[in-house]
Amino acid sequence: MTAATIHDATPCELGEGPLWHPERGQLFWFDILGRRLHSRTDAGPEAHDFPEAVSAAGWIDRERLLIASESALFAWTLATGARETIAPLEADTPATRSNDGRADPWGGFWIGTMGKRAEAGAGAIWRWYRGELRRLYTVTIPNAICFRPDRSAAHFADTPTGRVMRVALDAHGWPAADPAVFLDLRAEGLNPDGAVIDAEGLLWLAEWGAGRVSAYDAQGRRRHVVETPGAAQTTCPAFGGPGLGTLFVTTARERLTPEALAAAPASGNTFAAPAPTRGLPEWRVLL
Repeated sequence: MTAATIHDATPCELGEGPLWHPERGQLFWFDILGRRLHSRTDAGPEAHDFPEAVSAAGWIDRERLLIASESALFAWTLATGARETIAPLEADTPATRSNDGRADPWGGFWIGTMGKRAEAGAGAIWRWYRGELRRLYTVTIPNAICFRPDRSAAHFADTPTGRVMRVALDAHGWPAADPAVFLDLRAEGLNPDGAVIDAEGLLWLAEWGAGRVSAYDAQGRRRHVVETPGAAQTTCPAFGGPGLGTLFVTTARERLTPEALAAAPASGNTFAAPAPTRGLPEWRVLL
């Protein structure tokens, strides 16, 4: 078991979507409810505000990110803030917003949506690929979207179910079978949140409410644990840093009472820890 330390003490109401940009060598992450994209450079912290909730990103090139918001997928230029809509995302459903998402090995992008009040069955998991945005699954709180390094399968979770699913993919990255249970965490009372897969094929899963990220092997056995002291609501991990040897973890302070926040004062901070394994570069989004 490893204890992470604070990488950035900026308090996010709902930190999410950490992304290590492999060409820039820079970590980005979101405060969904704060409608803000965060980062750090050698000069210090940076923040960019948006007019609606933003939650996840992929990298297009050195200067642009694909960002998921509550109404669209859009290309966003870092230097100027210029925005180009790639596809509407439930733009006609103001009761939902985007949540967890990640680029896939084919240059596509998977993104989940959910009700702003986490209404049962109000969300979906979508895949954007070569100009098409296709609805894949109905969910309540989509999380844990990540991909096997050999391109054989994707993972996702509907957090209230307490389970992480695995679905086989075809040669173009579309689901080729019904999802099957990969992890069933109900007996432990754990809530699966964001996830990423490392170079060894371990699935690193943020466990909301438990103050940790756990790494699971292909048989669903827990192999490593990284704790986030003072922050129980872990949301998503990402590998970055030199050699992709650092595990970054976002957290949240959403819905914490003053008493709970006093007991967990680092809630909403972004953490980092030396990882026992190495990560993989995030896939590029191909427009």
